[in-house]
Amino acid sequence: MKLTHNRAVFLMVAVALMWSTAGVVTRHLESARSFEITFWRSAFTALSLLVILPFFQGRQVFRKIRQGTAAFWVSGVCWSVMFTAFMVALTLTSVANVLVTMAIGPLLTALIARLFIGHRIPARTWVAIVAAGGGIVYMYGAQLADASLAGTLVTLCVPLAGAVNWTLTQHSHAQGHEVDLIPAVLVGALISLALTFPLAFPFQATAHDLYLLAFLGLGQLAIPCVLSVMCARVLKAPEISLLALLEVIFGILLAWVGANEVPAASVLIGGAVVIGALVLNEFIGWRSRP
Repeated sequence: MKLTHNRAVFLMVAVALMWSTAGVVTRHLESARSFEITFWRSAFTALSLLVILPFFQGRQVFRKIRQGTAAFWVSGVCWSVMFTAFMVALTLTSVANVLVTMAIGPLLTALIARLFIGHRIPARTWVAIVAAGGGIVYMYGAQLADASLAGTLVTLCVPLAGAVNWTLTQHSHAQGHEVDLIPAVLVGALISLALTFPLAFPFQATAHDLYLLAFLGLGQLAIPCVLSVMCARVLKAPEISLLALLEVIFGILLAWVGANEVPAASVLIGGAVVIGALVLNEFIGWRSRP
């Protein structure tokens, strides 16, 4: 798929929407909890990719995995951390603390991209990063009194792994290596599956739960994660991370519509700040491009 910058932005918004379905879907699970959710979600993600990737890339996809470079395997580990650490963090601290901590993702991505691959970040993007992060802190700041240090440290693994992954993907593409990091998503799902399998016992998921978890594996992880790697070939790493913050906003709206979880006024105001920062950043960038 040949992506222009504008198409990549719209596709990344769609990716954030697909990622955001996790919250509302898990609200309708009957028996599956905690690590079992992560295990089944990773299992269905791996199964989906074992069908999708050979269909589009042929059997050579398995050769790419066997002959994977260091960048490929680092990307796979990053995906596994993102798949797993979020759920582990939720067992250690509140959802609010997890979301606020993850808001540091764009800043981490910008710093890593600047330090390791020398990307200059436009002033408008720095402003958008600060404004969006501030919006999310405002949304949940009042709930941080019960924050757990262990939960916060585990949560930090998610934006850190994401920052490394986006920077690595863009760097590989920019250097002309054309390392196909899409199969790395499959590697990440397999690692996450292996790590959470012993922690998932005893299995309690009903047939209804497995149906929903299969949807999460395909529609909330497999497809959007592959699409996000494609977007990362066009968009700068901090821009990817900024747009990914929409997952929080979409998740709140879907929980409101699909699970009757009415957000507080502070959440709506903070969400408007996040969306405003993202729209303004993209609008200025669009006007400045030839």
